[in-house]
Amino acid sequence: MIHRLRKAVRLAPRRTPPVDLNHRARSPLGSAVVNCVVYRDGVRQTGDCPADEAIARVRKAGSGFVWIGLYEPTQEEFSGIAELFGLHPLAVEDAVHAHQRPKVERYDSVLFTVLKTVSYVTHDRLTATSEVVETGEVMVFTGSDFVITVRHGGHSSLGPLREELESRPEQLAKGPSAVLHAIVDHVVDHYLEVTYAVQDDMDAVEIDVFADHRGRGADVGRVYQLKRELLEFRRAVAPLDRPLQLLGEQPTPLIDPEIQRYFRDVADHLAKVNEQVHGFDELLNSILQANIAQVTVAQNEDLRKISAWVAIIAVPTMGCAIYGMNFDHMPELHWTYGYPAVVGVMATACLLMHRGFRRNGWL
Repeated sequence: MIHRLRKAVRLAPRRTPPVDLNHRARSPLGSAVVNCVVYRDGVRQTGDCPADEAIARVRKAGSGFVWIGLYEPTQEEFSGIAELFGLHPLAVEDAVHAHQRPKVERYDSVLFTVLKTVSYVTHDRLTATSEVVETGEVMVFTGSDFVITVRHGGHSSLGPLREELESRPEQLAKGPSAVLHAIVDHVVDHYLEVTYAVQDDMDAVEIDVFADHRGRGADVGRVYQLKRELLEFRRAVAPLDRPLQLLGEQPTPLIDPEIQRYFRDVADHLAKVNEQVHGFDELLNSILQANIAQVTVAQNEDLRKISAWVAIIAVPTMGCAIYGMNFDHMPELHWTYGYPAVVGVMATACLLMHRGFRRNGWL
């Protein structure tokens, strides 16, 4: 039902009036724009200007590129940029509505890359309802003289990355493909950081499960919650493997041959993340199986104890049942010491059975 509502909202026509990109009260490209910067020879050019003026400066000079950053733009806010740079409508729709799988697609002279960002949600203690990972998206349009980034989600800001790149003009001078590599590398590095944080939760759950050999101290809901969150993490990481292989191996005019080597290095890091996530999943399966085995063993022990006590209690029950019958002629019925003798025999039999069960580990 929720998916249907989301789909209905996505397909419903927007009634927001067209955005005036030249209005003084807005940034040059609308409220969703984070930055619009011209780079030439790896150096940031001074002076802010709208996208049309920025790309005109670059094409007039015949060198450099424009990097435009947007945060969760609406269809109206993005339509002007899409028309200016000739972006394909399908790619524009994906960038606006988000919720896409990681992928790399080429539309004519533009490379469209979708990346899933992942952030670790800190918590004091993992519970059955704790949120462990939070996902977002970064879409990158890469052309010969422009880079457009569209970010969704409240984490993984590209501001620090931009500053880091600007401190390395020799790398930034390689063009838009260098920016694309830096963004992909930035996202994958965050994957590694999340795996290190998730490892702490894995250790805590494992200790909790095996702390009590009877399996009663473990909260299985925590294990299932961590497994669900790990599945979300895996959905963000695993599909990126194939796109990175394409970026690192398949020749394309939009990717500098030297930058392709860097993409192969990022692909190695991603492979490490995939291995760790797969290992986490296998370990959680083992923890669940171990917990089930512990509970089963504990239940068997309880059943043995119950059976042993039932056998012990059966002895006096049988004696009382026999002497409770209304017969005149019964052994030692009229003997003065008959009652204590029968009780003594029953007590002795119970003690011997209790000793035997204790010796065999049933009690």
